[in-house]
Amino acid sequence: MIRTYLLLLLFVAISGHAQNTAVSSNEKLVYTASYNMSGILNDIAEVTMETSAVKTSKATLLRLKCTAATYSKWDNFFKIRDLYESYVNPNNLTPYLYKRDINEGNYYKNMKYTFSHKTKTVKSIQKKRNKPEEAKTISIKPGTKDIVSTIYSIRLLDYKNMSVGSRKSFTIVFDRKELKGQITYLGKETISTAIGKKECYKLAVGSSDTNVLQGNNSNLIWLTADSNKILVYGKFKIPVGNGELKIKSATGLKN
Repeated sequence: MIRTYLLLLLFVAISGHAQNTAVSSNEKLVYTASYNMSGILNDIAEVTMETSAVKTSKATLLRLKCTAATYSKWDNFFKIRDLYESYVNPNNLTPYLYKRDINEGNYYKNMKYTFSHKTKTVKSIQKKRNKPEEAKTISIKPGTKDIVSTIYSIRLLDYKNMSVGSRKSFTIVFDRKELKGQITYLGKETISTAIGKKECYKLAVGSSDTNVLQGNNSNLIWLTADSNKILVYGKFKIPVGNGELKIKSATGLKN
């Protein structure tokens, strides 16, 4: 379930290595994730996205962290405690290291990617409960990113100069394979949110994987039409239902 919310966020084009003018090093965005059950939209989980500076022996990186946890009343039904994080160049959000720790019900998986952009490869290590560790190196296309760095990189695009109906595509690496996505820019729309009324860029998102997102213009996200371009609202349709992602709070913004 939470994987679907993240995939909804990431299916936005990333062109080249745009300069980071939108994401600060101490930002925190909190969302409510809702899912339609028997015709009723229920708030089932909280999604938090945070950034922080991390110093290494060679450089200072930007840590992009995303966590998802079901509200306590849903834990007995299906408990989720997921962690996704990416360590990137703070100037253009190019990823160097990606980690994923999934705890959903009785399912557990840990994944680690180490990017080598010069050789266009990713070294991956996968761990699953009661199974041996698996190491695998995969080839990637130039500009391919992990899911978390892609989510943040959507905010570096120049939507002001996009015409309504224009489309862009991109590639990410997820579950040790490259996945293609596409967006359609639908123009501006003002919506009411928990952090106030916001003029937004409205985007339709799609995937080459029909098992993820379905429908024509059924999967939409709204980014604030300002220099921060934070996501404030999203809705999706998948084979087993539909849901929403709504912002609760935003602090530490860059602009």
